[in-house]
Amino acid sequence: MQPRQGIVEIFSTFVQFEADQFSGWATDAKLRRSMKVCLEGSSTEKSDTFWAVYWYKIWQNESSAVTLGHISAYLQEVCYWTARKFARNFSTQSSVGDCFQIAIARVDKILKRFNPEYSSNLKGYAELAFESIIKDVLRERREADICSDWALLHKLSRKRLVQSLQNAGFNAQSIDSYVLAWECFKELYTGENTKIRQLTKPDAVIWEAITNLYNAERLSRLSSPTPVVNQQTIESWVLSSAKAARTFLYPKIVSADAPLKEDDGNLLEILPANLPTSLLTEIIEQEEAANTRNQQAQLNQVLHQAIAAMDAKSQQLLQVYYGQKLTQTEIAAQLEIKQYTVSRRLSSIKKSLLLTLTQWSQNTLHIFPKSDVIDAINTSLEEWLKIQYSHTQMRASQ
Repeated sequence: MQPRQGIVEIFSTFVQFEADQFSGWATDAKLRRSMKVCLEGSSTEKSDTFWAVYWYKIWQNESSAVTLGHISAYLQEVCYWTARKFARNFSTQSSVGDCFQIAIARVDKILKRFNPEYSSNLKGYAELAFESIIKDVLRERREADICSDWALLHKLSRKRLVQSLQNAGFNAQSIDSYVLAWECFKELYTGENTKIRQLTKPDAVIWEAITNLYNAERLSRLSSPTPVVNQQTIESWVLSSAKAARTFLYPKIVSADAPLKEDDGNLLEILPANLPTSLLTEIIEQEEAANTRNQQAQLNQVLHQAIAAMDAKSQQLLQVYYGQKLTQTEIAAQLEIKQYTVSRRLSSIKKSLLLTLTQWSQNTLHIFPKSDVIDAINTSLEEWLKIQYSHTQMRASQ
């Protein structure tokens, strides 16, 4: 991947794919103009980390397409490499481009959970978040792919079905009829397979029984009873319910920077942008920035000292897991120990570091260690370990 040069490019360009490979950077004209205006209003040169926090804080106050676009552009590399790792190292039919779009389309979800008080490194946090998002979506898609329509209908709750039909645009009377048909289907059809996800289409006898039950129940259970219906109608209603549920539960992912049509631009270009450039000098005051750097230096020192105090085996385990990025199975083979032993040792090491970090946060930052705070600190610790050991590995290979 060709690295981007300059702040303007970093916050206004997007990955282009060709045959599932990186082919170059596409520039968004609106974001480029927006970034240039900000740089012209800045008296001193700022780093990309500064601008990432700048756009994040504007997003907190005014969540517009342009602020989200700048942050999405900033996170392109980390999203690409995370997607590439998943597509190549995990058993999935999704391509690099598929995984990339899954992750980058949820940048707003990442920003809602990001807290610069616990970590100023948005890229490091996003890497962990992108991993989690791709895992969750691929797991859901796999479940959807291996589930037949008939199995999906059995797994649905009544509430989900109603939401799905409403999302598909059906009126209240139709929804009542579809839901009753679905209830009759669930009551009379379980299929011959022992595994629910492998359910096949009911035969004609079952459809006749479902239709008869619907026609018998419609007068007492529908607010506006419909006329008598035939098997074909009932089957079409049930299939429409399955289609609506699949669309609602597993929607197609569309990124904000995806093109609308050929040469028609993208979603970011047609949405308005009214960003107050006066916020530039108010975002991060010099005193706050200096305080943050000081705290970061203290944090690095505390964690380095804690790791240095560990035994040699623990230090080696951290190096191969975070530096060489070996799996627990690979580490077990290399160290000639059991995989569960590796898992227990890693958990023990991270628990010890988390305790150290929590105590430091309470004593230095006066942050009381509630459950949500501990979760955030744990995420920051995982991020710190990945960054520190990846840098160590890079220096060792040079």
